[in-house]
Amino acid sequence: MNILMMTNTYLPHVGGVARSVDAFVSEYRKRGHRVLVVAPVFDNMAEHEDDVVRMPAIQRFNGSDFSVVLPVSVMLRSTLQRFKPDIVHSHHPFLIGSTALRIARMYELPLVFTNHTMYERYTHYVPGDSKTLRHFVVQLATHYANLCDQVFAPSESIAELLRQRKVMSPIAVVPTGVDIKRFNEGSGDGFRKIMGIPNDAFVIGHLGRLALEKNLDFLTQAVIRVLKRYPQACFLLVGKGDAKQHLLATFEHEGLSERVFTAGTLEFPMLESAYHAMDVFAFSSLSETQGMVLAEAMAAGTPVVALDAPGVREIVRDEYNGRLLYEADVETFAVTLLNFSELDHSHRQAYEQAALSSAEIFSTKHSADKALASYEKLIGQQFVQRHEDYSAWKQALGLIEGEWELLKSYAESAAGAFNDTTAETSGK
Repeated sequence: MNILMMTNTYLPHVGGVARSVDAFVSEYRKRGHRVLVVAPVFDNMAEHEDDVVRMPAIQRFNGSDFSVVLPVSVMLRSTLQRFKPDIVHSHHPFLIGSTALRIARMYELPLVFTNHTMYERYTHYVPGDSKTLRHFVVQLATHYANLCDQVFAPSESIAELLRQRKVMSPIAVVPTGVDIKRFNEGSGDGFRKIMGIPNDAFVIGHLGRLALEKNLDFLTQAVIRVLKRYPQACFLLVGKGDAKQHLLATFEHEGLSERVFTAGTLEFPMLESAYHAMDVFAFSSLSETQGMVLAEAMAAGTPVVALDAPGVREIVRDEYNGRLLYEADVETFAVTLLNFSELDHSHRQAYEQAALSSAEIFSTKHSADKALASYEKLIGQQFVQRHEDYSAWKQALGLIEGEWELLKSYAESAAGAFNDTTAETSGK
């Protein structure tokens, strides 16, 4: 089948959504399906990309590492006529998601939407962040989901939250898959050698986008307590983002810089080797829909210490493949991390084997099977125009535009282009 994937974030952007889209696209193509990806322009993109259409975008929106796409759908018409999509899969309820909705209505195609993100947790990137804005964002995502023929939730926690928010479209739990075989490989000892980490060090690791909403101040304070109490402990931080310099400055202020090792963004095979170099993976985010990095760590046999949250509790089983802490207390988190340095060989092996077994549930093959089965079921069904839901979604979009006056701090020409295309996409 011909699958149209539309996303606001894609490679080389580092983040859960970009990696999720790439994982599914790669698996679909392996199985012989054609996939066209529509995504924003990003810095350092590959020079040649097969079946990828890049849309104009404003880079590093409001100090973040995101791009804000300008969804000019007219650019896609000739490409879509050649591609002849069977289904449209949107990964966001706004910006390029608006274009996805318009394309699905125009060509009378089934529309699938993956609710990757708790969007209200990200409004601090937008000028005029407020409780009202967060409420409008929830409304927007809910109305958008109700315009879709199928909604994918990355975890059961998020599926239940969507039901509570009155999403009436069918909801299926489809986690982002992990290439189990790939993450089973890698050299932890080799990675430690490259980074200058002693072989006998106790390595607390974290990998991901380093951003304010990831609760990294909490994690930093817990790791600092461990490093001060256990001289053989060190911290391996993999990733980039706007919070990185703040985190490093905090460790420097405590005189611990020499025991913090940073690796930036990693590609395979270095990525899986980084997981193997860790003795325990530390995760404090409360804003995930699915902790993809948790499944990756477990596929490398690395146990996890995490705070209980949606998208996390489906992966981490307390005292089986790691520790799931139900109270966000820095001291408790620190002591729990430190306890992993004291495990004997048999207990350590038990955690590693449990982590490997848990990762199998989140394999790429298993997730792609579920997604493709949903696609097949939708293709050929009679197209339904949801006029009432469409009006509700347009109203929510208008309320958000009025609340934050999007892009008001950017050049008038860019803001004008954005507003014009948003109005076109909204049917105003």
